[in-house]
Amino acid sequence: MPEVLHSRVTDTLGAEIASGQPAAGQVLTLEGIQQRFGISRTVAREAMRSLEHLGLVTSRRRVGLVVRPARDWAVFDPQVIRWRLAGPHRVAQLRSLTELRAAIEPVAAASAAWNADGAQADRLVDLAARLRHLGEAGVTEEFLEADIMFHHLVLAASGNEMFQALTEVVAEVLAGRTRHGLMPHHPREEALAAHEAVAAAIRARDPEAAEQAMGRITREIRAALNELA
Repeated sequence: MPEVLHSRVTDTLGAEIASGQPAAGQVLTLEGIQQRFGISRTVAREAMRSLEHLGLVTSRRRVGLVVRPARDWAVFDPQVIRWRLAGPHRVAQLRSLTELRAAIEPVAAASAAWNADGAQADRLVDLAARLRHLGEAGVTEEFLEADIMFHHLVLAASGNEMFQALTEVVAEVLAGRTRHGLMPHHPREEALAAHEAVAAAIRARDPEAAEQAMGRITREIRAALNELA
């Protein structure tokens, strides 16, 4: 039970800080948190340690827990990404994350064309076909699951541990776009075709084509986000 309370308090306060209220520089106190949530001092302290670990607050003696500016947050942590995507600035957060993907995923796709084994390449082709089927049918949740698997596999097949470390980040971006209604019910044809092209290029061991096709995917997402601006 204390662990559940700790998670609930952390999640609530983390989402509030990520949304801008309380703002950077404002002070929270353990006593205030205890009273607000009706929890013990131990649970309040554990929640604050979690937020401090993520860079959202810092503890100052005789002052309290000071909210830190966004530049200090652990912005690659999936939980922080989730909180930011749930806030009022979700489009801006998605845009910055998509720019990260645009810098990383095309290169990862090119590396995968060199390093993927036969099973990985065949699985990518199968997933691309599944994405087309689910996308055209408008099966949103299953499409999201397959899309996450596709991009995870590209990062894994790249053979680059730095790229692989971003799998949870990419998953949160994809899930957040769907969760907050920023993904069309039926994906665009160019996006479906680009996934197929990435898979085909990786199986053909054509790094240039794989990089170009993944670039089309990230450009399509950026264009969709620009329409929301």
